[in-house]
Amino acid sequence: MHGQLPALAVKIAKALSWGSEYIVTQAAELRILREMSEAEVSEFAKDHGWRVIRRLGGRQIEFYNDASVRAL
Repeated sequence: MHGQLPALAVKIAKALSWGSEYIVTQAAELRILREMSEAEVSEFAKDHGWRVIRRLGGRQIEFYNDASVRAL
């Protein structure tokens, strides 16, 4: 996986601790996620207790806290 993924995970977690969603629109962040397969992004989200939704043909990726996949 990408070396910057842990930093992105921290940024997403911080944003989700304040709000209900984090929308990835920054080119650098999108590049990190686009280097991963869709299954890897889904697993990344699930491992952190998030739900992921791709919008606008993958130009926007949204993360949400999801009680049904919360990490124990």
